[in-house]
Amino acid sequence: MSKARYWGGWVVGGLPALFLLVDGAVKLPKPAFVVEPTVALGFSEDVIVPLGAVLLASTLLYLVPRTAVVGAILLTGYLGGAVATHVRAGHGAFEVGFPVVFGVLLWTGLALRDARLSAAVFGPRA
Repeated sequence: MSKARYWGGWVVGGLPALFLLVDGAVKLPKPAFVVEPTVALGFSEDVIVPLGAVLLASTLLYLVPRTAVVGAILLTGYLGGAVATHVRAGHGAFEVGFPVVFGVLLWTGLALRDARLSAAVFGPRA
């Protein structure tokens, strides 16, 4: 695997991961700008901290090479829940598509930096 491909994978997957780290961390102190839209989407205020903790843990697992696949799987579930929430709320394409794009970027970044995953998905010559 080339260094450019490896580091490109970190950029492609790392940028959305950084966003998710910030998103998870900001849920922990429950500021009003997090509580109000979460409650408006039909969630109890009580779930905000656990959601933040799950997001942080999943993202940290993604960022550790040894556990990256597990982290990507957990983040896929988390982002799938975000898609379902926005669809249920009747939001538009941007709100629904944003977590989908993040999931694609996370998996693409991981496939670029992990030769085993790349071979499994794209074949041994990828």
